Amino acid sequence: MTSSAQPLKSGAREAHPEHLGHVIFIAAAAAMGGFLFGYDSAVINGAVEAIRDRYDIGSAALAQVIAIALIGCAIGAATAGRIADRIGRIRCMQISAVLFTVSAVGSALPFALYDLAFWRVIGGFAIGMASVIGPAYIAEVAPAAYRGRLGSFQQAAIVIGIAISQLVNWGILNAAGGDQRGKLMGLEAWQVMLGVMVIPAVLYGLLSFAIPESPRFLISAGKDVRAREVLREVEGDSVDLDARVAEIEHAMKSEHKSVFKDLLGGTFFFKPIVWVGIGLSVFQQFVGINVAFYYSSTLWQSVGVDPSESFFYSFTTSIINIVGTVIAMIFVDRIGRKPLALIGSVGMVIGLGLEAWAFSFDLVDGKLPATQGWVALIAAHVFVLFFALSWGVVVWVFLGEMFPNKIRAAALGVAASAQWIANWAITASFPSLADWNLSMTYVIYTVFAALSIPFVLKFVTETKGKTLEEMG
Repeated sequence: MTSSAQPLKSGAREAHPEHLGHVIFIAAAAAMGGFLFGYDSAVINGAVEAIRDRYDIGSAALAQVIAIALIGCAIGAATAGRIADRIGRIRCMQISAVLFTVSAVGSALPFALYDLAFWRVIGGFAIGMASVIGPAYIAEVAPAAYRGRLGSFQQAAIVIGIAISQLVNWGILNAAGGDQRGKLMGLEAWQVMLGVMVIPAVLYGLLSFAIPESPRFLISAGKDVRAREVLREVEGDSVDLDARVAEIEHAMKSEHKSVFKDLLGGTFFFKPIVWVGIGLSVFQQFVGINVAFYYSSTLWQSVGVDPSESFFYSFTTSIINIVGTVIAMIFVDRIGRKPLALIGSVGMVIGLGLEAWAFSFDLVDGKLPATQGWVALIAAHVFVLFFALSWGVVVWVFLGEMFPNKIRAAALGVAASAQWIANWAITASFPSLADWNLSMTYVIYTVFAALSIPFVLKFVTETKGKTLEEMG
């Protein structure tokens, strides 16, 4: 799945103002998949300690239950494109919505640990699908003049989903008297947290019936009449429909369907540019960002923070994540991808280093000393801010732009797979590493943040202001 052809030279592509509201609604509805992506990824944060207690499991087993969703993510992301090309983008969204709903219900009502893990995989599959379908659909439907801004809806929806999940978790915890296993509506609080996702999942499914199929898919399926109707809906009455349909058909016929073997070459199996993409993906995860979203409540409780306060801090971190993402969206085209990545790396080194220092102190009465506690809290927010304003957005921009046209799709798939694998490695290892030595765990993340600086300086080429054709 790729976006449709480049804009017509006539510049007649820009939607009229009366159509823009409709286009924004379509993009926002599609971005609900991104919201669920963020929500489902982070909601487990509120249930970690309750799951450990209810099923009486150690850190290694707990980590597998949390991380196993990422296996579903990888499978969903790898297969979503083919599914969407076969049955359509809208049907793919509807399947994703059903999977999100089923996962939410199953996770809220597990019989045992093994089926909780199964429902986590189902939810992960839905996340993987949403991570691919949303951006692709928006790119194919949005008028060229607004494609960049509407495309940013997906990332904005993800970080808002993360924040809302933490706010809901905090509210449910307080309603249950501050006890993750406290009774609420006949269930334990953590079960309600996981079950609430039914609401946005159903909304996503309903919205998918209110938006049109992608013109690109309609043309590929031989439904040119409907494709013309959709193009008129989103691009305005003055658009030359014959030219637009011909343009999309030409782009589809001329596309090179890159395959895995196109990536092979060079000294170390893959072509050097593919390794750079893999490196960006791995560094993005190895700084430990998802620890902040999967385990932050557990982390704060482990150093003596009250459970209710730990949930609140998880929410404030998510707000900082939104702020950083907005900063990145404003500056990524102004100062460039590479400078933003370097600024972020320096900031992450400072934040992570301060966290490592703070966690190196012994607990006093089950808590960090006051100074170290405040340093740890502020440093955690600094780390998330600098990640969000740089690597959280920049890596995806780089991956979409840096590869030559003839290998772009396949290379992006490999880099995204590397990202899911790296995410799994960090998520699965954190509980055991934290039991071993929390401070040293953050030293490891700090080292990776520091190593990302020479990596970017030496191997990453700025893509700002270059067309995709200029990338080779």
